[in-house]
Amino acid sequence: MLQAQLKPANLVVTCNQTHSTMAQTDAPPTPDPAKPVTQTKQTAESGSSAQLRHLSRYLVRNLGMLNAAFGDLPLSPVQAHALFEIGKQPLTIKELACKLSIDKSNASRAIKHLIDKNLALSQIHPRDSRCLVVQLTPAGKKLLLKLDTQQNQLFQEILAQLTPAQTSQIEEALMLYNQAVHNAKHQSGCHIRQATAQDDAAIAKVIRDVSAEYGLTADKGYSVADPTLDCLSQIYSQAGANYWIIELEGRILGGAGIAPLASNEGVCELQKMYFMPEIRGKGLATRVALMALDFARETGYQSCYLETTAALNEAVKLYEKLGFVHLSAPLGNTGHYACEMPMLLELNK
Repeated sequence: MLQAQLKPANLVVTCNQTHSTMAQTDAPPTPDPAKPVTQTKQTAESGSSAQLRHLSRYLVRNLGMLNAAFGDLPLSPVQAHALFEIGKQPLTIKELACKLSIDKSNASRAIKHLIDKNLALSQIHPRDSRCLVVQLTPAGKKLLLKLDTQQNQLFQEILAQLTPAQTSQIEEALMLYNQAVHNAKHQSGCHIRQATAQDDAAIAKVIRDVSAEYGLTADKGYSVADPTLDCLSQIYSQAGANYWIIELEGRILGGAGIAPLASNEGVCELQKMYFMPEIRGKGLATRVALMALDFARETGYQSCYLETTAALNEAVKLYEKLGFVHLSAPLGNTGHYACEMPMLLELNK
């Protein structure tokens, strides 16, 4: 549970990561239950963003992350972060900067202050004489223990205001938020946009390359065998359809589409969702799928269908996470007879 997992410096790290999302108001927002909900989707998203920034900033301020000293200890918040990370294992400046999501010069300054206070020492890296590795001194370990004790007391007082169920909710929400922050950071440089006719050849190549990687050959009835593969922009220009591509440094590296499912009124199909290795593991599949499902809802579809195969294990897990349920038999006749796993998501639930 949260009491066991959110050690003092652990939450210090979480707060530091959310600091960049701060906005410019001073108190936590209070919803007005009497206010009618007449917002557009874009306005609602903007409101949610502002509220999240507001809450994040308020949390950081109340945890003292803007103070010059961390609690009653002679440490700035960055130095406290550094003390915690070095306390787990000796680190180089570069490694510390990566763990704290700060630049090397900032990490170097924090280490210099710790060394000047006799809380840390540096020595030649045992496997690389070109760099130094930093570790805590006995005085640093003693101060880290004080930091842990101080922060444990603070969070015990915070958690005393919450029921076990509320604590679990916060734990789950913080984990989701932290993952979203991580994904957004690692998606930097990736551009998601609607596909055009000029993208057809690149999209087709992505689908063929990924299909070959997973052994999804054309002779087995997978979508790589579709006769329209080289002119997808025409297919997705029809009413109720769309295709989004992911572009990185001028290269198209993935995409996904929505189109109506033939002979099934009110049902769309999530189609041709393929990603090259360069952009996997960044949360882009979830992001593009959510965009596609938002489009489906706004278009008026009641449910979304897809067909996949057990060979695409990561994709199956994503679909299940998004709420798709497995069907005992396929809907319609897509021609993809080798995709043995039909799934469906009710969009209005």
